[in-house]
Amino acid sequence: MDRRAFLSASAPLFLPKRVFGANDRLKIGVVGLGGRATWLLKNEKFTGADIVALSDCNLPRCDAAASILGAGAKPVIAQDYRKMFERAKPDAVFVETTTHARALIVAQAMMAGIDVYAEKPMTLTIAEGRYLAGVAARHKRVLQCGTQQRSIPVNAWMSQRVREGLIGKVKDALVCNFEGPKRWTPQPAQAMPDGLDWDQWCNQTELRPYHQELQRRWAWYWDYDGGGQSWGVSGWGTHAIDQAQCALGLDDTGPVEIYPEGKGDMAMVSMRFANGTLLRMAGVRRPDHSDLGVILYGETGTVEIRRGTLLASDPELLKGAPPDTVEGPGENNWHIQNFFECIRTRKRTNAHVEAAHRATSLCHLINICRELGRRLEWDPKAERFKSDDEANAKVSRVRRKGYELPALG
Repeated sequence: MDRRAFLSASAPLFLPKRVFGANDRLKIGVVGLGGRATWLLKNEKFTGADIVALSDCNLPRCDAAASILGAGAKPVIAQDYRKMFERAKPDAVFVETTTHARALIVAQAMMAGIDVYAEKPMTLTIAEGRYLAGVAARHKRVLQCGTQQRSIPVNAWMSQRVREGLIGKVKDALVCNFEGPKRWTPQPAQAMPDGLDWDQWCNQTELRPYHQELQRRWAWYWDYDGGGQSWGVSGWGTHAIDQAQCALGLDDTGPVEIYPEGKGDMAMVSMRFANGTLLRMAGVRRPDHSDLGVILYGETGTVEIRRGTLLASDPELLKGAPPDTVEGPGENNWHIQNFFECIRTRKRTNAHVEAAHRATSLCHLINICRELGRRLEWDPKAERFKSDDEANAKVSRVRRKGYELPALG
């Protein structure tokens, strides 16, 4: 079967029926071995699991990643992730690829009976997220999205307290005004690096001439992400928006109204939910990661959930909180262990597929609102804009032939 036929196939490659005992070690594969994957391999613990397989369309990255695992490790290495699935038969994979390639790989992994840790943002479009939720349900797969603040103890504790009414009904939620994506300007082709499968890298997007700027700074550009640079909407912005959604208890819905407050690429955007809560983008970003959280204004108090720390209008609101955590190596361990636990128990993860889809959808809605520059009405159940063909055309994108998403079956 050639590449294009295989990519379009909906039948699973294999369906492992392994039942895990308390002492069984999980077999883990990693797809995409850039900066984020390298950080995880170097700095986080995979307790109870072994990294048995590595894949990247840029093959030299596989050898570099293998060296991180230590001299005794002998992972299966494959430039084509599908061959890695077949040869290594992992229990789970971490999909740490570019955003534009992620949905197809995540879907094919789940269809092959593999549980998935999908880096954030989970998708490039709203339609991709609903599709992945359908795949996970049909194939009974566990999925964890890489919005790790949901598993940091102090963040999880305050989110639950807010949902339980700690500060009464939340009237307003405030996140930073994150940046949107840029548009790529065509550039002359550059020499292709050795070992790079550029067709596979481009995935669903246009097969453009190779350029180093695309390979290295893909997250800046609309074709490949929704503003994935550090201070971008679907970059660090995903963490802040997901934190707001988690605390507000909105994992199964979305806003009913989205509108810009200003004009241009950095227009502040507000989103109103059916319960009356307003989620606003406002303010100037701070020179640290405290912007990766949310300020929640309730009827009886105000709290700010940062990454690993809390602030409150009344110290009593923080009574009983877990200790603050320090950013850096180890802050993903809670999230990874939650994923591993759910693989064994088949329970829903902290950042399950529906929550990830809804949070990522907010990022996409912000970008659509800014692009159109006007007020939009959104039906969170149908996941369509009301009476707005122009806006609805932006819910999905046309995928390049050969990289279509397989039918759910």
